[in-house]
Amino acid sequence: MSTFESSRTNPAAILMLQGTASDVGKSVVTTALCRIFLQDGYRPAPFKSQNMALNSYVTEDGKEIGRAQGVQAEACGIEATTDMNPILIKPVKDMHSQIVVHGVPYAYMSASDYRKDFLPQAKHTVMDALNRLRDTYDIVLMEGAGSPAEINLKDRDIVNMNLAGWADAPVLLVSDIDRGGVFASLVGTIELLEPHEVQRIRGFIINKFRGDLSLLQPGLDWLEERTGIPVLGVLPYLPDIRIEAEDSVVLDKKPKQSTKDKELDIAVIRYPRISNFTDTDALAAEPDVSVRYVTEAGQLGVPDAIILPGTKDTIGDLLELRERGLEEDIREAMKTGRTQLVGICGGYQMLGTALFDPDAVESGLPQQADGLGWLALSTTFLKEKQTVRVQGTLSNHCPLLLSAAPDSGSAAKPIIEGYEIHMGVTEYVTEPHVSIDRTPDSTNMKTLFQIQRGEGAAFEEGWGTIDGKVWGTYLHGVFDNDRFRRSWLDGLRQAKGLAALDSTFTVREAKEQEFDRVAEVVRAHLDMEQVYRILGMDS
Repeated sequence: MSTFESSRTNPAAILMLQGTASDVGKSVVTTALCRIFLQDGYRPAPFKSQNMALNSYVTEDGKEIGRAQGVQAEACGIEATTDMNPILIKPVKDMHSQIVVHGVPYAYMSASDYRKDFLPQAKHTVMDALNRLRDTYDIVLMEGAGSPAEINLKDRDIVNMNLAGWADAPVLLVSDIDRGGVFASLVGTIELLEPHEVQRIRGFIINKFRGDLSLLQPGLDWLEERTGIPVLGVLPYLPDIRIEAEDSVVLDKKPKQSTKDKELDIAVIRYPRISNFTDTDALAAEPDVSVRYVTEAGQLGVPDAIILPGTKDTIGDLLELRERGLEEDIREAMKTGRTQLVGICGGYQMLGTALFDPDAVESGLPQQADGLGWLALSTTFLKEKQTVRVQGTLSNHCPLLLSAAPDSGSAAKPIIEGYEIHMGVTEYVTEPHVSIDRTPDSTNMKTLFQIQRGEGAAFEEGWGTIDGKVWGTYLHGVFDNDRFRRSWLDGLRQAKGLAALDSTFTVREAKEQEFDRVAEVVRAHLDMEQVYRILGMDS
């Protein structure tokens, strides 16, 4: 038996989705197929050998993978593991990235060193992970990355056609008609592939179609005649898909101005290396909330809340924020007394007085920077990364406990669940370590959460001002906690003289409903009988 073969007599069927470009919808289509196969009684699992993303996901055992594979595992009804994304690339600076292998930081590498030194040895890591999945599940849905026709990258490819060949996987090629040039994209991709690679492509999927299908049909007929490859489906454009994205390119389509018919305006600072921006997805889904992304001075105004999200380069993005004039805009908004300032992970670190990176953990160079100075905290970056799921409650003296919250008494505090991904340790300080314009009052602060990591002892996490106007936490997913989210929003409403809404929806139910909604659309527009035949399975 070859090293790269499954040990099971009848290993899982495999199907690979590749795209003519990035952001054509591969991840969403893969997620929909995960749910369809689950609905049809199979045990599916997702797989992406190599993922480049700053939006990551923490597995149950505290390992880090691409967020898309974590979400796809949820659509499959299973726990995510690092076998589903054995190699994760997290860009830090231009041309340099942190390489995460099986959920653990492996090295910081330049693009050329990664290609020269790492990729030649990556095949075993990738195929061992894939075969473990094939030994466990009925169907493995493999997702490619970018385009398989990148001529300069093909010789050391481990995520597109080389991988399809190693796994002997049939391929469906996805293209986005909404961006235009869909026929050129599909035919051009075919023309740039080797004959043996073209033979692996068993069907086309045209995604994000708007309009009359009868007007498109002549083009589909021409495409099939020109390539000999069938079009298996034309999927309609779906606005407001609420399946978590991992690529920040989706933020380009997010609003930059508040929606006038919403009662609460929340502004998220979008810095260059923003990460885990899905932390605000649940807020955007609330009926009374407008979430917008701010990149330049003059865009901020006076929102009800400003959120500083996570980042892969805290000091670099902090300096960029200053360079763009956003620090002064934040101060002006806070002077009105009508705005709340929130930091999550890297944004939390920015709220302190000082940041130190003596071991060049973030950027490859030892550095330090003044924080924004809103909280009496200091952060030092360490070589060891903290990746863990946590659970807890609000601290008894937490300034975010609101009388408007359902059952908000101390005996019924909202349960807080989340996950941590950071390489910094943030500590309370009585005096700032460096000279800054703004010196926070260290006596005007309270801790926020009482949390527990695994079987360890509970400890206090997060800090905020006593009036709750400024607060920060390392907990990604904090707004996915339904009672906490709604209580916090109702506090913003109270500050504006608005009545509380209390319960609106649960994130878990909303996720399940969205998986089912997108699966229903894909099933209706994709030839699933042909998909099952390609898999070698009866539908």
